[in-house]
Amino acid sequence: VENARYVIATGEVPIVGFSRVPPGFKFWIPFTLFIIVIGWIWGGWAAAAGQSIFALVSGRAADPGNPVEVETYRLIAVGLMFLSLSIYAFGKKISRTLEIVDGFMVFLTLFSVVVLAVVFAPAAIWGEWLKSMVTPAAPPAGIDPVLLGSIVGYTGFGAGMNFLLISYYRDHGYGMGHKTGFFSGLVGGHKQHVHPSGLTFRESPKNAALWKRWFRYLLIDQWGVFFVGAMIGMFIPSVLVRALASAPGAAVPTTANIPVYAAMELGKRGGFFFFFLLIIGAMVLFKTQTSVLEILIRNVTDSAIAVSPRLREKIDGDPRKAYYATAVLFILVIAVIIHLALPGQLLQIAGNMSTLASLIYPVLLIYLNTKLPRPARARWWSILALVLNIVFFGYFFLNFASSVLFGKPLLMF
Repeated sequence: VENARYVIATGEVPIVGFSRVPPGFKFWIPFTLFIIVIGWIWGGWAAAAGQSIFALVSGRAADPGNPVEVETYRLIAVGLMFLSLSIYAFGKKISRTLEIVDGFMVFLTLFSVVVLAVVFAPAAIWGEWLKSMVTPAAPPAGIDPVLLGSIVGYTGFGAGMNFLLISYYRDHGYGMGHKTGFFSGLVGGHKQHVHPSGLTFRESPKNAALWKRWFRYLLIDQWGVFFVGAMIGMFIPSVLVRALASAPGAAVPTTANIPVYAAMELGKRGGFFFFFLLIIGAMVLFKTQTSVLEILIRNVTDSAIAVSPRLREKIDGDPRKAYYATAVLFILVIAVIIHLALPGQLLQIAGNMSTLASLIYPVLLIYLNTKLPRPARARWWSILALVLNIVFFGYFFLNFASSVLFGKPLLMF
């Protein structure tokens, strides 16, 4: 909500807005790009999707001890990233193309997982889930704090890194976004100027009323659509896997097998479920990697155009030239990185690194959102919420850092 407040009030994406905070863009732009890259460049989603497709074709999970099979699903992952790039190439607005693709995948996968959870999860596990949402308690004894930190890091799409998604408000023309332009596709799009910086509005009774209307839309979108959808999307698959792992004779979920675990266990109850779950799992993972890759490309391109007059001159008002060149570069780099570890390990690293941003960017948002025109300015309760965000998510990063540097987390459960 606070990231979107800034975008709607200025038409400027947060990564460019952060450059306005002292000591300025020469520090914040390269630093933020570094944080984004170490948080999201690991390619774990693509590697896990490749693992699902390998199992779909071979009829079994890849053997993590077999170099040929591991390399096969990694090459599939690289192919999926180039498929993502082809998706970005179509449409008047890249954000609209992604919205159509994501919308289809989200509704299909969410509906399928809900139905499977209703069919295969007993009432006791549903009761356990509902109880866990309202009962204060420590995590189960012996839980891996690094794994828990990665789950926390993905909450709300990367805790302090959720500013990466909010550029879509600008591209859709919400609020002041209709003044600043959007990124268009190579096919079906056209040369479209994007302002390197944002524009805000004059304070007047008319604009104050317009702001209230836009902010109501924002709250409906974030709380009524995203929050509810995120709760269902996180909890229901957990209910399903919890039920499968509790069944007699079930395999133990591990970092190596978790991308295909649900398919393997449901496959024991019928071959159809094995293939269907692999397709659904691959779609979920591919959709996520498509979104993650695009926000990496978009934020790097936005910031480069904002701070480099030379680049603006070279692209001649057509940001697509910078956007697609950046896309190819990222895909090649990620293609190397996914060879460094198993998909589950890559996802844990990315999740924990994203919590680092929660120690930094809420502070910058407080600075920016208290300087907006008065109708749009953040109130005290928004500032308090951001401070609590720092404390909660930041703790998990410190726990992760302690585990990596000293071999022991700050707190064991």
